[in-house]
Amino acid sequence: MNQRHSTAKWTGSLKEGNGTMKIGENGWEGKFSFPSRFESADGTNPEELIGAAHAGCFSMALSAALGKNGFNPESVSTKATVHFGMVNDAPTISKIELQTEAEVPNIDDAKFQEIANGAKEGCPVSRALAGTEIHLDAKLKVRA
Repeated sequence: MNQRHSTAKWTGSLKEGNGTMKIGENGWEGKFSFPSRFESADGTNPEELIGAAHAGCFSMALSAALGKNGFNPESVSTKATVHFGMVNDAPTISKIELQTEAEVPNIDDAKFQEIANGAKEGCPVSRALAGTEIHLDAKLKVRA
């Protein structure tokens, strides 16, 4: 079984401190802070990284599911919106909205929706986040 590693380091108190997160050994590295997480300051936050992971995972899962059903997608683009805030006095990811658009030749929308919903359920990140409400808005891109 594959193992993947990411790291984070935080220095200082919660509100005045800051940190860095790094994906993999040679991957992306970015700064985060209380204001970048709970306000609108520059930097990233764990929720954005969860959103990126979910968007990437779902795009791959949809591509794989389409291929398994005999439809080879030309492209799949996904945006994940992570809803993060206080729920019962605790910081909580309450919902993730996946908005995807795929260009897939020779498929009708009903079949596309069926496959997309199955991919949402089977996506490893969706399964890891099973305690979070996940919505999918899937659009089949029509070539002009």
